[in-house]
Amino acid sequence: MFRKILVANDGSPGGQAALSGAIDLALQCGSELHMICIEEIPRFAATIDEIEEEKEEADLRFTSVIRRAKELAAQKGVSLETHLLAGHPVPSIVEFLRAGTFDLLVVGFMGHSAIYNRLIGSTTDRLVDHAPCAVLVIK
Repeated sequence: MFRKILVANDGSPGGQAALSGAIDLALQCGSELHMICIEEIPRFAATIDEIEEEKEEADLRFTSVIRRAKELAAQKGVSLETHLLAGHPVPSIVEFLRAGTFDLLVVGFMGHSAIYNRLIGSTTDRLVDHAPCAVLVIK
């Protein structure tokens, strides 16, 4: 059904749930599985030092996220290719989906308040709107 799956994982509980679901689905479908992590760059950085400091913190955080993801996939006998990109999550993930011709994007659900979602929206909502492929949201 799905030959190439991309799971977005930011290390949050929702991202971890998405990873677990994507591994199980890849195992069932015999799909190629990729994981993307986005080092979010500040929209309005005061200095280049601020950007470099945030990148170093993200590198440390995502090193453990990637390590745990590879361990979990290996335990289930699934090969996982990981990708760490700097940028803003929605446009970076959408562009990566297009370039990689993925069949499915798996993302986690992050529960925010109704007011937050109405005023700001969520990354998951925007990915569902803009992804060029099917999207599976894991709660």
